[in-house]
Amino acid sequence: MPLQPISGLLKLVRMPANTLPAFITETHQNPDLAHLCMQMFYVLLALGERDFALDMQARALKLRRLYRLDGPEQPAIRLLALMAQGDMLDNTPLEFLIEHSDIQLDLLYLLPDQPLPTDIPEHDVLMVAIGESDKNRPLLLQAQTLLSAWPRPVLNPAHAILNCARDTAYQLLHDIAGLLMPRTQRLEREDIREQRFPFTIRPVDTQGGTGLTKIDTPSALDAYFERFSHSAYFVADYVDYQNDDGLFRKLRIVLIGGEPFICHVAISENWMVHYLSAGMENSESKRAEEAALMENFERSFALRHGAALRNIARRLGLDYVVLDCAETADARLLLFEVDSRAWIHSTDNVDIFPYKPAVMQKAYDAFRALLWQRLAAP
Repeated sequence: MPLQPISGLLKLVRMPANTLPAFITETHQNPDLAHLCMQMFYVLLALGERDFALDMQARALKLRRLYRLDGPEQPAIRLLALMAQGDMLDNTPLEFLIEHSDIQLDLLYLLPDQPLPTDIPEHDVLMVAIGESDKNRPLLLQAQTLLSAWPRPVLNPAHAILNCARDTAYQLLHDIAGLLMPRTQRLEREDIREQRFPFTIRPVDTQGGTGLTKIDTPSALDAYFERFSHSAYFVADYVDYQNDDGLFRKLRIVLIGGEPFICHVAISENWMVHYLSAGMENSESKRAEEAALMENFERSFALRHGAALRNIARRLGLDYVVLDCAETADARLLLFEVDSRAWIHSTDNVDIFPYKPAVMQKAYDAFRALLWQRLAAP
């Protein structure tokens, strides 16, 4: 199918800032309005204008629901991703997995209560890239029906993505041997007042730590409700995973075809660990520890927790899923969340993080091998 490629977010964030105006000008010369609007969606995301970007995407999807990202001229694998309207908070950011590969990526958007377009591009593998959320749940149920007899291999079946809901994941995984997963419940406001302190709370359908807070007292809970007034929240038992040196360590691991690959290690003074706020770029000792753990991952962390990781993959039933986890003082795997949307990437400055590209390439190679494996299966 002759689709004009669009430059994705990854290419745009790597683009020198002084070339972006010319790129935008050239984009606006395109008479294809759907292409123009979708391209501006990515440009505006790269500029941090999320609301404006989503408006452009909505305009594009009224005109067309199929788009192709920049890729190889002679692809070896054609991957079709089933997408929801939204950005990286709503879909698996696949373009970061296939940079510099021979994989062609087409994006097919599924809209509520609308059939798929009549013309579907030829592809080798389809992957459901729609992330789990209340907003996307109807789409995932719709996709489950649409794909029940799909004539090509399907990765991350829609019904399995629903297992990523925080409370559902807890019910599925918490009794795995060697695993500690904080008890997680979906509760309304009044039910939360009956919980034992301390606990963590976050509004349903939030990501990236938005609204995530540790609650120690009833007054702190009252103050929290004043700031975050929602209909439902995820409430989890608080587990103290601080190490003897006073620091908290959180690992991001991706399971690809059931096999674990390390993506980063964030080391922070705060219990709510996020890589971007952990100060890794400013601490040589933190980076040295991350480099050592990433280099020895298969012989250390993955070996110690191999059985638990395999059981997580088996119970979730997902071909591709990202875990945020840590290790307890008694050497158990501490699992915070599972998500098919979580971001793994190679965008860190190689002058500061020279050890990352080779480690991340292992995950990218595994993803490509998974596609080939499914493509070759009967």
